[in-house]
Amino acid sequence: MIRFILADLRRFKGGALAVIVLIALSVALSVTVTLQERAVRLGSARAAENFDLLVGAAGSETQLTLSAVFLQPSPLPLMSGSVLAKLSEDPRVDFAAPVGFGDSADGYPVVGTTVQFVSALSPTLAEGAIFARLGDAVIGSDVPKRLGAQIKPMHGAADEGGHAHTELVYEVTGRMAPTGTAWDRAILVPIRAVWQLHGMAGDGGHAHDHVTEGTAATDHHHAGEASERSAADERDRETHVEGDAALDEHFDTDTPRIPAVLVKPKTVADAYRLRQEYRGETTLAVFPAEVLTRLYATLGDVRSLLLAIAIGTQVIVIAAILLVTIMHVGARQRQIGALRAFGAPGRAVVAIVWGELFLLFFAGFGLGILIGYGAAQLISATVTATTAIRMPVEFAREDVSLAAWFGVLAVLVSIVPALSALRLSPATALRA
Repeated sequence: MIRFILADLRRFKGGALAVIVLIALSVALSVTVTLQERAVRLGSARAAENFDLLVGAAGSETQLTLSAVFLQPSPLPLMSGSVLAKLSEDPRVDFAAPVGFGDSADGYPVVGTTVQFVSALSPTLAEGAIFARLGDAVIGSDVPKRLGAQIKPMHGAADEGGHAHTELVYEVTGRMAPTGTAWDRAILVPIRAVWQLHGMAGDGGHAHDHVTEGTAATDHHHAGEASERSAADERDRETHVEGDAALDEHFDTDTPRIPAVLVKPKTVADAYRLRQEYRGETTLAVFPAEVLTRLYATLGDVRSLLLAIAIGTQVIVIAAILLVTIMHVGARQRQIGALRAFGAPGRAVVAIVWGELFLLFFAGFGLGILIGYGAAQLISATVTATTAIRMPVEFAREDVSLAAWFGVLAVLVSIVPALSALRLSPATALRA
């Protein structure tokens, strides 16, 4: 019987191939949506694992998370450096690491931070050593620089009209191990070097506030503030930063203003207490995981809509295939009648027609899974190349139940044209 089914499909290989492709494309859409949504959730959650608590100036929780965790350039307001000093001395805090944005080098963000944060991101470096001088830099695993290479920072980006800093040239002293996060494409330098480079050291941060891209972008729209920024840029050129100076990671009330502080609480209870304490009129404290959960809810709504569209497409495709198959069975009445006239039992005829259609569904389903998986891998690879965030494309246990439901549906749908083949008697079928 299997040989008969395969021989029959070879006779109508053009139509069979069209049916397989239609089923495969409809299944691939569902598989791609499901796998890609899961990849985004897993990738972003893993990227935020090292960030227990974020503290920044009052504003948007989402923007604070995207900027500090995923290094997305955005207008972040600055908060008083005394917040960092207070957190650093808090007995409930394991460590508090400032981050300063705004500079770049060869298209990679230059982020000012501390030795403790580099150690938290990459406990063991892939090569080299953590920075020990103001002029040292540790690069992410995806930054194409060698140890000893020079990095010339630029304020902002070249395509945004940024200017190059001539006061300091960083030297690469180490490379982090891959983290699967946006920090793999970052250049980490001492925060005090960033402050001095922007004329902010020891003045409480009021001399030069464009350490974040967002502040510069906001100032760009106001003529008076733009003039002040030009004067600050001129001070940049006059500032000399001693690259061989030793690190000083002690922070006090004179600490310059900063966009965000990454906090590692000692206990879960401490984390909740700190979040409550620093949620006020001037500061904002968030758990990145909570912010991502809300984003996932929105993403889940989009996924549900896309899945509904995909399922609707599958229903239309199955209905069309069912209609074509019934018409095909009608066109094959003489063949079916001949089979029955030569003594083939009704169940054999039903099995042949059902087997052909089920085989088409099975082949289309398998091809659709392969196409969907490949599409999800391609999308994830594109996102990873842009953001450095690893997007794992993987199947889950719940996918088995979806596959089982599709199999049951294929079995039931295939029975309809199979039963229609028995409506006519052999004599009537032969006369057709």
